[in-house]
Amino acid sequence: MTRPPLGSTMRLVRPAPNVLGFYDGRIDGVRAWSDEPNWLDDGAYALGICTYAVVDGPQALVYDTHISLPHARFIRQTLEDMGVSSIRVVLSHWHDDHIAGNEVFQDCEIIANKLTAAALAQNRAAIEGGIPPIKPLVLPNKTFEGSLDLTVGTIAVELRQVEIHSHDGTVLFMPGTGLLLAGDTLEDPITYVSEADRLAEHLVDLERMAGWPINRILPNHGSLAAIEAGGYGKGFIAATQDYVRELLRCRQDADLAKQDLKTFGADMFAAGAVEYYEPYEAVHRQNVEAVLGTGFGQ
Repeated sequence: MTRPPLGSTMRLVRPAPNVLGFYDGRIDGVRAWSDEPNWLDDGAYALGICTYAVVDGPQALVYDTHISLPHARFIRQTLEDMGVSSIRVVLSHWHDDHIAGNEVFQDCEIIANKLTAAALAQNRAAIEGGIPPIKPLVLPNKTFEGSLDLTVGTIAVELRQVEIHSHDGTVLFMPGTGLLLAGDTLEDPITYVSEADRLAEHLVDLERMAGWPINRILPNHGSLAAIEAGGYGKGFIAATQDYVRELLRCRQDADLAKQDLKTFGADMFAAGAVEYYEPYEAVHRQNVEAVLGTGFGQ
């Protein structure tokens, strides 16, 4: 495995008008931090990760600060080189690969819902002592509950709180174009189960999200080609719902629980909304074990 300098394999994409994507990872034979297990490589870089910025004139709204300080500096420098002089940050949720670059934006408004702010504060020691460490962890300085309407220049943006993937999700919806920045609520090809005991609640909010007037979806973890081409359709939501329902069935069906991802998700992949990607086999196995570990009969 080769390890180029952090941030040096970042790719800048323009998936939609007034939206920049900062994509890294999904590169065969390359790891970003170390060959040993760590959150940066195994939870983000190997799977591909993209954070975003909504830009209009001198104003920008950064959606997640990426997986390291060099990545965050790349984002900030790119925006400043474009003439941006006012930056705000939105955190999609509290997990390491979305908040690792916060320090680079510590002089900016950093917005999160109250559950994200609480989770970061409660887990500060573990985050700062992790591998790799995020130290110092810069906490959000503005919080909201439920929803928050913002403007970036002339562009209307709605932050909407959801419980999908984690208890503290925030997605960013642009009502003018129907574009959804989905954070980790949707992941191509499969969701990463981090709160297995709440999957039934995640399905409730996936159904709520499916009712929104969404045209395109940009996730934080997905295919570079799909993101570069403008993102995913609403079938992405249905694929995630189907996968979660099948995961829950594993509690009653031992044979289903033993299937590899390619077999388990065969119908989902055939439908074409998401694409099989081999590194997610390990994620799927972890997901199944997490679901089985939360009990039977639900």
